[in-house]
Amino acid sequence: MYHMVQRIETSARSTADAQTVYDLLVDGATWPTWSPLESFTLVKPSPEPPPGASHGRGEGLGAVRIFRTGRTNSREEVVEVVPARRFSYALLSGLPLNGYRANIDLTPVEGGTLIHWRSSFRAKVPGTGWIYRWALGKFIQRCVDGLAAHAATLAGQQT
Repeated sequence: MYHMVQRIETSARSTADAQTVYDLLVDGATWPTWSPLESFTLVKPSPEPPPGASHGRGEGLGAVRIFRTGRTNSREEVVEVVPARRFSYALLSGLPLNGYRANIDLTPVEGGTLIHWRSSFRAKVPGTGWIYRWALGKFIQRCVDGLAAHAATLAGQQT
């Protein structure tokens, strides 16, 4: 049976440069600081550090990370990294979704960075896609807004 692809698109603008935003994305340990996520565990480091990151953590291509929120444990794999431009991950388990992928694009703009977060997925249970699109849409907007604000704070501290 065909399940409709659900899409979520949201964005925020940060006064931080794209490198500062990118460094936060490739460092899962920072996510609970700027998002609604409660905890982070790096389960499988990437064989290589993320390209263009200003730290040596193993969260480049192929890294597997677990984020916990309440009773939900989302296991995700880093599937694309483009220094200071794009960070993408795919959900491996934790939610009743198929083919979940998020692409977070960073576009330098005057005075900072535009963060554009796009997600797509299919619900495993027919008829529930809209609920997940609504709930995840709110969750992801909180992530984008928190990322933009936290990156701006860090960038302000660097100057």
